[in-house]
Amino acid sequence: MKKTLFAGVGGLALSAGMATAGGHLMFNPGEGEFNWASFEDFAANNDYSGQQITVFGPWLGPDQEAVEKVLAYFAAATGADVRYTGSDSFEQQIMVDAEAGSAPNVAVFPQPGLAADLAARGFLTPLGEDTASWMAANYAAGQSWVDLGTYKDESGNSQFFGFAYKADVKSLVWYVPENFEDAGYEVPETMEELKALTDQMVADGETPWCIGLGSGGATGWPATDWVEDLLLRTQPPAVYDGWVTNEIPFTDPRIVAAIDEFGYFARNDDYVAGGAGAVASTDFRDSPKGLFSSPPQCYMHRQASFIPAFFPEGTEVGLDADFFYFPAYAEKDLGSPVLGAGTLWAITNDAPVAHGLIDFMQTPIAHELWMAQEGGGFLTPYTGANADVYVTDVRRALGEVLTNATTFRFDGSDLMPGGVGAGSFWTGMVDYAGGKPAADVAAEIQSSWDSLK
Repeated sequence: MKKTLFAGVGGLALSAGMATAGGHLMFNPGEGEFNWASFEDFAANNDYSGQQITVFGPWLGPDQEAVEKVLAYFAAATGADVRYTGSDSFEQQIMVDAEAGSAPNVAVFPQPGLAADLAARGFLTPLGEDTASWMAANYAAGQSWVDLGTYKDESGNSQFFGFAYKADVKSLVWYVPENFEDAGYEVPETMEELKALTDQMVADGETPWCIGLGSGGATGWPATDWVEDLLLRTQPPAVYDGWVTNEIPFTDPRIVAAIDEFGYFARNDDYVAGGAGAVASTDFRDSPKGLFSSPPQCYMHRQASFIPAFFPEGTEVGLDADFFYFPAYAEKDLGSPVLGAGTLWAITNDAPVAHGLIDFMQTPIAHELWMAQEGGGFLTPYTGANADVYVTDVRRALGEVLTNATTFRFDGSDLMPGGVGAGSFWTGMVDYAGGKPAADVAAEIQSSWDSLK
């Protein structure tokens, strides 16, 4: 088996230019804590020798190198000639290619809405009920992921088109463990405890939160994430789903209440560094810096997994800074919802080898090979993958947020029309942070959505 595998990789490095070192795979089959049995079983049952598969996605640089290293194993196992191309204009190019009849075999979509548009125009190939059933059974919050990849086809029938592979987490609160330890604070496990901790910090003369909405032309987007997370913690997932499609309007009392729930944290002068008036004007990249000042200007910062890129130079996540799951209300019994994003892999030019790649993604090894790499920040909700192979403890803990989720929902503003999700929703939240009533803000956002219909 190994002799065959290495011969395959040598051919791959020459014919497909994939990321292999000296003609060898990144991790030698049989070594380490990987599920090599799943790799060997897949190799024994899948032969695509001489067949080429093209994959087009949004990744360049280190992310491209990381995905190519994973695809190298698919090539080694099957004999396929795998060619990945990345582009920072993916969204525009995939539409052009599909309309021209020159689409790649597999396209990697960062935006579910774009995949849904292509499915409705007949440009995607259904992945089948067996694949959907596999995902429902093997991903944490599996039905959430199936729903995320299910769209209407050209005939208006709902089918499973998008295989979620590589996820991101937004439902996080960042803090400095030393600050918590010095003050005697414990990480809260429920929203009730988080609010009680917020009040305790104020009673101690401290400021609980750093919040900033500034982001140039995109100012306001951090608040939309807050609202989305809080809606998932105050209402059932079906309300969230109806809201992002506008079947439930922004003016619905449940949506207005979620906006006001954000105001509970952001519009209280005692709760926010600089006071409530500083929230809209503080750049989101600068807002977490208060965690690291001495004495601390704040103790907590709710933001996605990317925010350490804006921590002070030399900050070691897991030691100097850490995170906890943005908790749910115990009393509401809505489980453990997680807000996030990720990529969906869909077949845009049907071929047996394309279905083979989707089958490969249903093996533990396909996830573990990226989990073990620095590049790409890979996280997976696949419960059958060995979490011990994550490249760092921090990445492993982030992965646990996903595998502990009972509901997963994609960033809602990204699912809305651009004029709303990347327009009036952003500006409306800036107005709200500045003191405008939630009901008035919601009415203005809804009016902008109505004008697009």
